[in-house]
This record gives sequence, C-alpha cells and structure tokens, in this order.
Amino acid sequence: MAQATARQPAFEDKRHPRLELRRGGGGPPVRPAPVMGSPELAILIFIVFELMLFSGLIAAYLVLRTSSFAWPPPGMPRLPIEVTWVNTAILLFSAFTMYRATRAVAGGDTERFRNALAITAVLGTVFLIVQGSEWVRLIHQGMTLTSGSYGGIFYTLIGLHALHVVGAVIWLSAVFVLAWRGRYSAKSYTAVRLCAMYWYFVSFLWPLLFGMVYLY
Repeated sequence: MAQATARQPAFEDKRHPRLELRRGGGGPPVRPAPVMGSPELAILIFIVFELMLFSGLIAAYLVLRTSSFAWPPPGMPRLPIEVTWVNTAILLFSAFTMYRATRAVAGGDTERFRNALAITAVLGTVFLIVQGSEWVRLIHQGMTLTSGSYGGIFYTLIGLHALHVVGAVIWLSAVFVLAWRGRYSAKSYTAVRLCAMYWYFVSFLWPLLFGMVYLY
C-alpha cells in the first residue's frame, strides 16, 4: 500500500503539461496562417475608400434626380440604353475571365493564365471604346460637362468610373507583360490577386451605376 502511494507522484509527473510539451517536441505553439495578407488588406481598404467616394456622388445624383420635374431636362438627349446593356455584359464577362486567370495561375496552367489575362484586357478596352464613342455622340447632341446639373453629374460620376477602368486596364497590362516574362507561378502570384480584386471592384460597381444613371 505504501509502495503504491509512493509511486503516485511519479504517475502525476508523467501527465504534467510541461512534460507533455516536451514530449510533443517543445517550442512555442504554432500560430495559424492569417486569412488575409497585408497587400490584400491594403487594396481592400483602398476599395472601401473608393466606395465611399462613389456613394457620395450617387447621393448627389439622387438629390438632383428627385428634385427635378423632368429627367433628363428638356433639350437634353436620352442616354444610350441599348448599347450600354451590351457594354455592361462585356464588363461583367471580363470579371469572369479575370477569375479564370487567377484560377489558372493558382493551378500552374501558364498558357490558360496568359490567355485569360489577354481576353480580360481586351474586354476592358472594348468597354472603354464603346463608352467613349457614346460620349462623343452625346456631346454632338449638345450634352456636355457644362450642360447644367444633368451633364455635370453624368460626366462626373460615369467619367470617374471610366477613369478607374482605365487604371485597371493599365494595371492589368503590366501584369500581362510580367506574366509573359514568367514572373508568376502557382506559389507566387500576389500581384495577380490584387489586380483581380480591383478588377472585380470596377466590374461590379458598373451595374449599380448603370441602373441608377441610365435606367432610373
């Protein structure tokens, strides 16, 4: 009985947490990997600020829209809705091709990655060309930046988005050049993810602007 009692502390020592830590290899506990890296967090914060900017412009548009008896005002041309529907589909499809590009580079498929990037850049450029041609027609019909609040808010809001698309196309073109030089791989493509996040932003923001400005 005494022997069993004397052995009891030794049995308890084997179950001590410190002994368990040593038996498992020791050292500090392994920290889980962060859900989002610093570059992704930075671009996300930037997108939030951009959304705040567009929210302010949309609010100003709604104030002008609801306080006007006729919209568009008399003498102002109506916006080209049909061709803008097509242009909207083009930009939304470019978001899908951008998604395909990120999936391809993550899977190590270099050729499909480059092709998807090229298609995305072409679609974004087509969107800008179509929108620019429609602006030329509107200007010829008398709708300019100084054509009262109607023209001013239209070119400010839609033009700011177009400027963002231009920046996204330039960024995407730089990523495409680096992709052809073999810069990215399945283990290193952070710049591609960041560009994709920004491209999704400009792509999915446009249907909201189209609905508010062209259809409402």
